[in-house]
Amino acid sequence: MDITCLLRQTSFGVFFSIGVSSVLAKTITVCIAFKASKPGSILVKWVSFNVSNYVVLVCSSVQVLICVIWLLVSPPYVEFDHDSYPGKIIIQCNEGSVIAFYSMLGYMGFLAAVSFVLAFMVRTLPDNFNEAKYITFSMLLFCSVWISMIPAYLSTKGKYMVAVEIFAILTSSAGILGCIFLPKIYVLLFKPNLNSRKAVLERNK
Repeated sequence: MDITCLLRQTSFGVFFSIGVSSVLAKTITVCIAFKASKPGSILVKWVSFNVSNYVVLVCSSVQVLICVIWLLVSPPYVEFDHDSYPGKIIIQCNEGSVIAFYSMLGYMGFLAAVSFVLAFMVRTLPDNFNEAKYITFSMLLFCSVWISMIPAYLSTKGKYMVAVEIFAILTSSAGILGCIFLPKIYVLLFKPNLNSRKAVLERNK
């Protein structure tokens, strides 16, 4: 369908950018929280400022702008492939502007790379409150999946291209959720004694 073809890649880019922007916002919040605790830090004034909402809004808006330009200049369209499979006609979605498609993917990768670098820089801060190490692993997995997806995507045709992209989407999503939330779930279910203010204070002595 024409509408499905138009919205397939653009909606994926926007929603994933919101997700990656949220992880980036979380990373920036962790970084500010620890850096601002140092005496004389210039980041103290940013603690009360709701940075995370602005990061998500700005970063997502850039991706929305890229997708809008894509749809206005050279939108995806339905095409009939007569050559890939002899004797069969494959109805598929042509991405339209290849530059816009890879700009969308590239921007998403840029957000993931920035989040990874920031999380890696603050990963050694006190462990009891620091989530940066989990964000580092999640972004490392995210970048690895999408970097390996690109050659696989370019070397396949027809329905297999869609299968490769779906696999990358599911794997990277599961990686982000697993790396960030599984440690929390483990503590809540199997180590509930660690999930208390008293336990945290004792570990910080």
